Amino acid sequence: MPLDHGVVGQEGPAHERTWTARDTMLYALGVGAGLSELEFATEKGQRVLPTFAVLAAQSPGRRLGDFDRAMLVHAEQAFELFRELPPAGGVRTSSTVTGIYDKGSGALVTSEARAVDLETGEPVIVSRSSVFIRGEGGFGGERGPRDDWRAPDRAPDHKVTYATRPEQALVYRLSGDYNPLHSDPEFAARAGFDQPILHGLCTYGVTGRALLHAVAGSDPARFRAMSGRFSSPVFPGEALTVSIWADGGDVLFRTAKDDGTVVIDRGRATVT
Repeated sequence: MPLDHGVVGQEGPAHERTWTARDTMLYALGVGAGLSELEFATEKGQRVLPTFAVLAAQSPGRRLGDFDRAMLVHAEQAFELFRELPPAGGVRTSSTVTGIYDKGSGALVTSEARAVDLETGEPVIVSRSSVFIRGEGGFGGERGPRDDWRAPDRAPDHKVTYATRPEQALVYRLSGDYNPLHSDPEFAARAGFDQPILHGLCTYGVTGRALLHAVAGSDPARFRAMSGRFSSPVFPGEALTVSIWADGGDVLFRTAKDDGTVVIDRGRATVT
């Protein structure tokens, strides 16, 4: 069965999600927070890393059709925060598939999720994402919008390097993403990888930590938005360097491995 293009524009059923202080601490550890970031990794004066917003706003969404999940990769991720997230809380999320685009070798499926406070109904998060499904293209559809992002013609204002651990994916998956692509060598081989790869959202969270500390004064209340395109896989144990160009509250960034391979491209963030 091919992808069901009839789901585009249809809002899925509302999904409620709650989280605990333990969940947000575990997430911080999963994206590499350590002894210098105890306000995120322990209960003493606990605060929440802004990129946890992506997990908080996740919902099952609508069924896209039948396809080999080994052919699916996370392509892009963005979020906007209306307020700082609490260590424990809850939201109600409604999600919509906003487009299915023909990229030839595969299909790009875009979606948007809007999360509101469980008690007040006030907006908390808007999350936008896309996945690329290899082998599902060639149906003659539109290729999708283009992005005019380009790196400034100057050296980065900040460069931050964080190492990932060999077991990083095994820790991160405990936040709820049990896709075997990140833990099962046999499944990863079906997808064409020599070993399991790091979750894209783990790389995204590591990058978000770098942005938080470099341009938001380590204050989650100042971190308003972030977006980026996943351009190459990361293997657990590899180091990540985030190059950051800041123009007031508007920030551009790019994340790369030690060999220069860009793994998150066309990055944007907004701080206050």
